[in-house]
Amino acid sequence: MSDRTVPVIAIDGPTASGKGTVAARVAEALGFHYLDSGALFRLAALACLEKGVDLTDEQACAELAGAMNPVFEAGEILLDGRAVTQAIRAEQVGLAASKIAVLPAVRKALFELELRARRAPGLVADGRDMASVVFPDAALKVFLTASAEARAMRRYKQLIEKGVSANLSNLTRDLQERDRRDRERPVSPCVPAPDALVLDSSDLSIEATVGQVLSWWQARVR
Repeated sequence: MSDRTVPVIAIDGPTASGKGTVAARVAEALGFHYLDSGALFRLAALACLEKGVDLTDEQACAELAGAMNPVFEAGEILLDGRAVTQAIRAEQVGLAASKIAVLPAVRKALFELELRARRAPGLVADGRDMASVVFPDAALKVFLTASAEARAMRRYKQLIEKGVSANLSNLTRDLQERDRRDRERPVSPCVPAPDALVLDSSDLSIEATVGQVLSWWQARVR
């Protein structure tokens, strides 16, 4: 059971909003733990694949998921002490993650894992429903957003820098469609919690966005 006296900063937002980068930097600045909730299903999928577990065996997948002890630090994701940041991005892992994500027992196990990430001196958690579902008592709730056009441009630049061809119009359209699906899904839709502070980073640098979140946190602490 997590310690509800440990402060949590919950940062939610749509795809490519920069919430992961912002959350990690805020955690580093405050000396807090960091939770990348979006990586948990891929981590669970990787564990299942490596153990040779049948992805339709709900109980076995859930047991593996619940037994994980991932660590998020310095831009790396560690599982059982080894870096798996690149491994969980493999297409095979992504496909496996989509299969186990529909299993209720796996979702429950990962929910409990998220709660266990709440450790002193504090936690910064990013995802889709950190503020609304997982940590409804978070001391600071931020919904980080940006226009689809701004997010598509960021993604476009990242891909080009990696030498990957990309089409800006297609990226924008894909993000708009994904936003719609995330908003309208019946379980844990990606929408701001009623008491969340909405931060539009369309015209802000990462540094300015991190600075705003830290400013809000200092105001809460005072």
